[in-house]
Amino acid sequence: MHEPSLRTSRLAIAGGLAAALVLTGAGFLLGRTTSPSAEPAPSPKPVQVIVPHPPKVEAPRALSRADVIALANSATNALVSGDILPSEVAAAAGKRFEIALPFGCSGPSPEGSKDPLRWRYDAEKQTLRVYAAPSRWQADDWGLAQAGRDGPTFEGFWLTRPWSSSDHCPQARGQAAALNGQPVTLPGQTLALAEILPKDGQRRERPYQTVQRMKAEDISPGQSFRLRLIGRIDRLPDGPPIQCIQPSGIEQRPICLIAVSLDEIRIENPETNTSLATWSMRQAQ
Repeated sequence: MHEPSLRTSRLAIAGGLAAALVLTGAGFLLGRTTSPSAEPAPSPKPVQVIVPHPPKVEAPRALSRADVIALANSATNALVSGDILPSEVAAAAGKRFEIALPFGCSGPSPEGSKDPLRWRYDAEKQTLRVYAAPSRWQADDWGLAQAGRDGPTFEGFWLTRPWSSSDHCPQARGQAAALNGQPVTLPGQTLALAEILPKDGQRRERPYQTVQRMKAEDISPGQSFRLRLIGRIDRLPDGPPIQCIQPSGIEQRPICLIAVSLDEIRIENPETNTSLATWSMRQAQ
């Protein structure tokens, strides 16, 4: 048996080291080929920023003819019951309204008529004339005169047929004559809308009227017109927007005045749903 020499031992050690390195490298390469590849880190998703939108604020609905009549009925009930005005009546001050007053429901007015709301058609000249004159009241007409002082002057319009919320003329139905020969008592006007006139005089010296060229075939046999009032509920000098009175006693239907501030007045043709004339009241002051 031969003893290994120093040179043989060194060669053996070197060969072992070389073999170990080869095995290590091979294992590393084998591991890289067999190990699952690392998934790339996901990209961060963009953050969606939700900008809150302010809630949509709708303009308050304008009071209609039916609403104005309901306010007057509430004030009437308070008067005959001896109660204070309901809160909804007092709260109506400042609210917008838009109502229509149909007139001329029986056709054209005869020549020389003094009706405040009327119309006539001249077939020879093919001319339509529509006329709307406001009424005028003093403060003491409504029990609003102050002791020792003159109260304000009011100017406005009666709301015709305040028992109906319709913006159109009524249809002729039923029996027009009295039953059993009893006399017919025609009801007077019971609901007015009026402005307080400035102390320095009148707003207008002339009524609201318009003259239109119109062919005869464009006039309907049942023609009528509308006076449209647009504005806001105002307050009377002593505070509330409505004043109701019974000049003839407790058996009389109450007569009510609603204080208003008018922005616009129109004369309309309901047959064509068009405006024949418009007046801006803010400019008229």
